[in-house]
Amino acid sequence: MFFFQFLFLLAGICFILSLRGLSSAYSSQKGNLLGIIGMGLAICTSLFFCSPNKLFYIFFAICIGAGIGLFIAQKIKMASLPQLIAAFHSLVGLAAVLVATVTLYSPQIFKLGMANNLKFINLMEIGIGTIIGAVTFTGSIIAFLKLQGIVKKKYISDNNKIIILSIISLLTLFMLLLFISTGNHFIFKILILLSLILGKILILPIGGADMPVVVSMLNSYSGWAAAVTGFTISNYLLIITGALVGASGAILSYIMCKNMNRSLISVIFGGGKNSADKSEKSQNEIPAKIGNAEDAAFILQNATNIIIIPGYGMAVAQAQHALSEIANILKVKGAKVRYAIHPVAGRMPGHMNVLLAEAKVPYDDVFELEDINGDFSATDVVFIIGANDITNPAAHNDPTSPIYGMPVLDVEKAGTVLFVKRSLGAGYAGIENELFYRDNTMMILGDGKKVCDGIVSALKREFLD
Repeated sequence: MFFFQFLFLLAGICFILSLRGLSSAYSSQKGNLLGIIGMGLAICTSLFFCSPNKLFYIFFAICIGAGIGLFIAQKIKMASLPQLIAAFHSLVGLAAVLVATVTLYSPQIFKLGMANNLKFINLMEIGIGTIIGAVTFTGSIIAFLKLQGIVKKKYISDNNKIIILSIISLLTLFMLLLFISTGNHFIFKILILLSLILGKILILPIGGADMPVVVSMLNSYSGWAAAVTGFTISNYLLIITGALVGASGAILSYIMCKNMNRSLISVIFGGGKNSADKSEKSQNEIPAKIGNAEDAAFILQNATNIIIIPGYGMAVAQAQHALSEIANILKVKGAKVRYAIHPVAGRMPGHMNVLLAEAKVPYDDVFELEDINGDFSATDVVFIIGANDITNPAAHNDPTSPIYGMPVLDVEKAGTVLFVKRSLGAGYAGIENELFYRDNTMMILGDGKKVCDGIVSALKREFLD
């Protein structure tokens, strides 16, 4: 038994080192490999605790899961990773609920005694694990549907959300206490139902701009669900792994909120800031300068210092490869080209980094906000593709703006700003970007990939000439 516990501990150490490796682009591959090794070790060690007559069913289940995972890995597009992660979080939550259910109905499987004779601590673990798991399950499904664009409306106003959440939360807490004190199976079913509703109501009204925080928050929930499950079945590895995921997700959620000038409470309960556009500027009063791919290519080929800012528009258009090609052509011409990444660009933490890595962009060319924000004043051209709110100067100069105080990229200080966007409409924060109408800004309206392909063609023609 000691040997097996040692192997579990070794797997836990692999997970810790994996997290450390994934914190840097340079060590991410090593971190990913350590995570795979740790998971493989954990699975193989767990199989030793299974009775021989159940191994066939376990291997059958593993093959099904591995087959589904392999199929998804082959078919999924990098731009859809946020949806995939949200969907996977739901499975962790569902697993926690299922383990809690099995523990309640068949505690002898985990050597906890007989049914209807569970200890107080066992019932508390089952109840808490069920709540966290069920909230994670439905919350992640709603997040997936919103990221996929299937659910677009809030359906519940912020004020109504607070009232409904308070009622459901109090009912859930009451049922939890009642279940812990009685162990009644019917009350347990009601507890599951209330928790599922709670997860749905919690995520449904949250807007698209807050999705990076939601994804990391659900990641934290899934970790705590796994940790509580580990306590329930006395599995130390689950406790270690769940605590790692839960704590890292919570810390990441805090960092994301800080970079959005929001609090986690405001994200969950609706923010309280008015998202209406209070800017007096409009397209009719101050016309934006509209250009095309040819104009952008001419400006870029005459620049020596260029910063590219990718956003969700690049992910939707899948323009990362064309964008990388633009950068490579400009580098050959002798230009200095770098990428600036805002912490909340995209729909999950690191979304832009993943897409740029897919396009073979060198790690040395990618910089975080705090490392490059002071360089814009010495930059000839900033090329923005689909990054609206994170480049909005209103965060600095409009106290009435919902994003006032949010750290943004100071792109307006550059010599020229080229902004690729489908339209002059507002971003996810629901406010107009005054950068569109600045004297040093040229808007190139259209699909991000088509615009970038046009710029590539124009630059190549210039080379041939």
